[in-house]
Amino acid sequence: FGQMPVLFVDGKPLPQSFAIARFLANQFGFAGKTPFEAAWVDALADQYKDYQNEIRPFMVVAYGFAQGDKEKLRKEVAEPAINKFFAILEKRAKNGSNGHLVGNSLTWVDLLVSDHIGILESHIPNALSTFPLVNEIKKKTTTLPKLKEWIDKRP
Repeated sequence: FGQMPVLFVDGKPLPQSFAIARFLANQFGFAGKTPFEAAWVDALADQYKDYQNEIRPFMVVAYGFAQGDKEKLRKEVAEPAINKFFAILEKRAKNGSNGHLVGNSLTWVDLLVSDHIGILESHIPNALSTFPLVNEIKKKTTTLPKLKEWIDKRP
């Protein structure tokens, strides 16, 4: 598609970050244990994309890519989007997912959300203080030994 990211598999390109994530999740067992779980993982990932579109005006200013009133955007754009999206995740977590968003094992949507929380809280500290179960999922995910090792060393 003429843009990044692109994953090459056996010399063939696969574009788009979520297509790549889904492909790798299927390859390595992080897509959900059943077709229904996989559908829920996809549903939450799609909801995440909707959330990203909602929060984008704040994030581009927070990153310094655009001019704007960061505080006003935080209050009027980011906080409503955060509350809407993370309320959905908190409800999922409350419905017995054993520390995961879907099923009883790690999925790529756990990784996606956990990584985003770290980014989000670098711009809005304590943004998720009212979502304790989502915070537990992030903690459980980011303290997995191999993942923690990678996080500590990543560029």
